[in-house]
Amino acid sequence: MYVEAEPLLQRALAIYEKQKGPTHPDTAGSLNNLAGLYRDQGRYADAEPLYLRALAIRELQMGPTHPDTASSLNNLARLYRDQGKYTEATSLLQRALAIREQQLGPNHPSTAQSLDSLALLYWDQCKDAEAEPLFQRALAICERELGASHPTTQIVRQNYTSLLQAFSPRNEKH
Repeated sequence: MYVEAEPLLQRALAIYEKQKGPTHPDTAGSLNNLAGLYRDQGRYADAEPLYLRALAIRELQMGPTHPDTASSLNNLARLYRDQGKYTEATSLLQRALAIREQQLGPNHPSTAQSLDSLALLYWDQCKDAEAEPLFQRALAICERELGASHPTTQIVRQNYTSLLQAFSPRNEKH
């Protein structure tokens, strides 16, 4: 699948760069798509400059507090989380969360996504006590705004359930 997707995503990026320009928001979206493919493949060195470029475009064209800028911050943070660069990921996710809370509201599903992402990052670092309230808040938002059976709600619920199942044994170890 990756072998087939990569040339198509590269071609789409080339088209956007040529027809809309190298700093157009659609170009940023295409950069994010290609970077996401590379991230999924573990090609972090290939993904990072694309994510950084997409973020720079969105900050320039839409502003530092636009929800699309928050999406780029979240994408780059996921890459850093995958690499164990927790300090970098934390600051990006906190910034994305602040943008989404301010621009979309504290009860928006995208805000819940940021809460879930930050909770997962804390959980990776064995900061269960910091992760738990974020999972709780994300789940409450998703259930209220999307419904209990929505795929996003189910993912957040599974993440939170996994934390709860692991919470007691990890506390006993520390």
